Amino acid sequence: MQIETYGQQMEVTPALRSYVETRFERLGRHFEGDCEIRVQLGLDKPDHKAEANVTLAGRKLHADAVGQDMYAAIDLLVDKLDRLLIKHKEKLVEQRRSEGLARMSADE
Repeated sequence: MQIETYGQQMEVTPALRSYVETRFERLGRHFEGDCEIRVQLGLDKPDHKAEANVTLAGRKLHADAVGQDMYAAIDLLVDKLDRLLIKHKEKLVEQRRSEGLARMSADE
């Protein structure tokens, strides 16, 4: 899992970069293959904004979150991405099940 963190009109401190990497590690449990995550942090007066694009095999997911401070925005973003990845994984499982049932009925 590659995580790229950059700031929009702000400098990303080593503490923020480390926090992003630690929080996003929990997303790795949803997929086995390679994944690229681009995280953009920025100020949207008076709030702080965090956006992320997750690139999986053949699929791109996007989420954004706004918080009163950057750490809160990152936490909200990770929660949203966690839900998106669970939903994506459930769709893949359901699709595989339906393909398996279609093959079984075709064999009969």
